[in-house]
Amino acid sequence: MDSLVSTQWLAGQIGSPDLVVLDASRHLPAAGRDGRAEFLDSHIPGARFFDLGALIDDTSPVPSAFPRPEQFASVLAAAGVSPGDSIVFYEDSAVKTSARAWFMCRAFGRENVAILDGGLAKWKAEGRPLESGEAVFETAEQSSYPQPTGIRFKTDMLANIESKSEEVVDARDAGRFTGAFEDTVHNLPSGHIPGSCNLHFATLFNEDGTYKPLPEIERAFRNAGIDLSRPVTATCGSGVTASVLLFALHLIGHDDWALYDGSWSDWGSDPTTPKARTTE
Repeated sequence: MDSLVSTQWLAGQIGSPDLVVLDASRHLPAAGRDGRAEFLDSHIPGARFFDLGALIDDTSPVPSAFPRPEQFASVLAAAGVSPGDSIVFYEDSAVKTSARAWFMCRAFGRENVAILDGGLAKWKAEGRPLESGEAVFETAEQSSYPQPTGIRFKTDMLANIESKSEEVVDARDAGRFTGAFEDTVHNLPSGHIPGSCNLHFATLFNEDGTYKPLPEIERAFRNAGIDLSRPVTATCGSGVTASVLLFALHLIGHDDWALYDGSWSDWGSDPTTPKARTTE
């Protein structure tokens, strides 16, 4: 299974043994949307709801912290996912939360995981069948997972300002990155981590919500100033849209990457961290 699958491919695979389709829709509070309620109203046949809201480590001081292994295991088991299953994530979210779900799986060692290109919106636009109501399936036995890999913390990011051992790319819009606009999404000072580059995640998609061709994705990273021969750490507002950049890097064959846990919610809320602002 490819990491990015088409609606046509998925339509032909629904009902296949050992394939689980998960709706990973989650929305910013300002959107006024409820992912689970929308799932109950309309979802891809056979899909189950993947509760990203339950995958935050509330014992950590980091805002929206990456989940603990046992949390991840519990949510996957509750969704009926067994160790040998392949997973296809989709969503209908402006912040492309299926990428966050995909990255979680990769960080915890699950590799046979894909994203539906274009998500639920493309599936609906093509007039494909839908279901409503609760999904019917058996919960799976809870597996054990190691500590996640590919996670960076504030201390790592501070050290990297001096060492410059990793490229840092920020997925937020240019206004918040440069400091031209206030960060009303997280109610924090705007700006960016010194030395980081900016690539707004939304620029990687076509109008129908599918990912742009791979040469265009690679060019977008290079035009943003990212040296793709080096390790890359992605950041954003809270760790969601940074995952889009990591998935895009994966698509172009660059898997030497990491995610800054907490991202700007962690960095921007600390008065002691340096914050760069630029004038356009």
